[in-house]
Amino acid sequence: MKKGKKINYDKVMYNRGVVLFCLIIGLFTLVLGRVFYVMVIDKNKYDELLGKLSYNTVLGDSAPRGRILDRNYNVIVDNKAVNTIVYKKKSGTSINDMIELAYTVSEKLELDYYKITDRAKKEFYLYKYSNKCDELISKDEYELYSMKKLSSLDLEKMKIERISDNELDSFSDEDLKAAYLFYLMRSGYSYTEKIIKSEASDSEFAYISENNGKLGGFDTKIDWIRVYPYGDTLKSILGTVSSSSQGIPAEDKDYYLSKGYSLNDRVGLSYLEKQYEEYLKGEKSVYEVINSNEMRLIKEGSRGNDIVLSIDINLQMEIEKIIVEQMMRAKNEANTQYYDHSSVVMQDPNTGEVLAIASKKIINGEIVDNITSVLTSPITPGSVVKGASILVGYNEEVITMGEKMLDECVKIAGAPKKCSSVLNLGVIDDITALAKSSNVYQFKTAIRVNGQEYSYGMKLNFNQKAFDKYREMYKSFGLGVSTGIDLPVESLGYTAKDKSSGNLLDYVMGQYETYTPLQLSQYINTIANGGSRYQIHLLKEVRSPSREGLGEVIYTYKPKVLNTIDTKEEYMNRMKEGFYAVMHAPGGYGRGYIDDKLDSAGKTGTSQSFIDTNNDGIIDTETITSSFVGYAPASNPKFSIMVTSPNSSHPNSNSNHASLVTLRITKDITNKYFEMYGI
Repeated sequence: MKKGKKINYDKVMYNRGVVLFCLIIGLFTLVLGRVFYVMVIDKNKYDELLGKLSYNTVLGDSAPRGRILDRNYNVIVDNKAVNTIVYKKKSGTSINDMIELAYTVSEKLELDYYKITDRAKKEFYLYKYSNKCDELISKDEYELYSMKKLSSLDLEKMKIERISDNELDSFSDEDLKAAYLFYLMRSGYSYTEKIIKSEASDSEFAYISENNGKLGGFDTKIDWIRVYPYGDTLKSILGTVSSSSQGIPAEDKDYYLSKGYSLNDRVGLSYLEKQYEEYLKGEKSVYEVINSNEMRLIKEGSRGNDIVLSIDINLQMEIEKIIVEQMMRAKNEANTQYYDHSSVVMQDPNTGEVLAIASKKIINGEIVDNITSVLTSPITPGSVVKGASILVGYNEEVITMGEKMLDECVKIAGAPKKCSSVLNLGVIDDITALAKSSNVYQFKTAIRVNGQEYSYGMKLNFNQKAFDKYREMYKSFGLGVSTGIDLPVESLGYTAKDKSSGNLLDYVMGQYETYTPLQLSQYINTIANGGSRYQIHLLKEVRSPSREGLGEVIYTYKPKVLNTIDTKEEYMNRMKEGFYAVMHAPGGYGRGYIDDKLDSAGKTGTSQSFIDTNNDGIIDTETITSSFVGYAPASNPKFSIMVTSPNSSHPNSNSNHASLVTLRITKDITNKYFEMYGI
């Protein structure tokens, strides 16, 4: 066996040392090179990064929101600077400190302390007389607490419930003022700023300003509030804005915080203020913190963008005035004891823009704004929907244009006779059927769509496909679907479940499903422009803020067609011819609704409706709802109009009077439009 070669360990160690030394020198060279690159070559870049890391900035108070203007640039929502008293709890402030502050400051402020709730009074009593309230808990309950079977919150709730009215009655006015201020100081998030009083007097403002160092968290600032140059006109859909004390609604906290908001930022809470929060919110001022007592403005805040609506505020006010006048007149007529509101929508049918949207309601003799019902309160439409109904007959080729039928009472097996509103119209064609609102013409057409031919006493088979054909046509006009209006709330109306064949006949005359006034407005728009269903829209444009006049346009709304009606042009034109006859043919049911000088087209509707008159949850009274939809001029529409008056009359054995309130509202409004703008 060969002996192995002798290893020179000294040489091996030397070679390894050389390699290790070279590695160390190489790494050291790399580090020095990197340091040289950072400190010399790229010095400016890292100086800037270091500056950013050590740069401490804070945001100023919430900036004023953008204004809201009408289509003619009249300001309908603005901001007003106001003296404001605020409170922000300082770290280490105890409940007793807050109670003492409440007594001190409440002496100097005029407060609406009568608004205080019993709950707030009890909480104040609990904290002021904590030792006394401890006696309201029994030994057994304290034992349960020590065993962790009751929480401290449970004990507090029990104490509050056990504070008697007699103990609260001992409060003086001074106590109540302090209690109310204490409530305001504790509302909302613990260490966020609370609005104690907006629009404070000069003397109140001066007192807090001069003594803020002694008042442990009380301070003053100039805040802003929303003001409405046109009073309550449109106010309900303009929406509301939170106060600094409210801040972000709890249910929307995660959303707004993810967008960079602070908890006490003011945001739109409803309708247009909420819908267009992104545009309306202001940009806060940015300050650099130099030291604990000094800040430097580095970016001035700005008012939010202005939004311009499609609404014509002057037309809006005239319409509201007309509604009120005619409602008051109607309430002096027979059979109107259940009538309490009317609604109007005027639009540009060629764009979907809303020109005016109004509704007024009588509650306990007082007339109040009711606009939101236009979006959320469906009605039974009646015959106004017959334009969509007759198109189904044309499309399914079960009737031909000009086809004549005998208007007679229709008898279906197992059901009472169903007639037109006027008996025995005789033999009529499709145009007269629309002009004189023949139910029978629609019944016989629907029976054919159902796959049958009418005969006296026949059995009407249930055919879901017939319902579906009508429903799809109605939806294509906007009935039973979203109108797309740019508001966060909208009802879709009521869609029934088809279980009875006889309901098909109710459907085609507008007595089966319900739709909102806004949906009816979109329906007549679609007819007026020849078959394009435009998204209903209130926003016209957005402009940047400007110290004087109007800022630059940063967004312009472009009309959006949601769908077009699936029918032949000649069918649509034929139906429109029928709507023209409604307004102009001898005996047309729309005669008198709009002055002939406007050359209008339209459709009337009268429907049965049912109400609960004694609020016991049971529908007990039949009423009549009257409606009208129309447009003018018929050949080149400039506006559409929708008017509804639910429960405007009711069947009465003593009188058959039916109020013409819908007719009068329609005529007065369209005359006013002509007076203001011509055609």
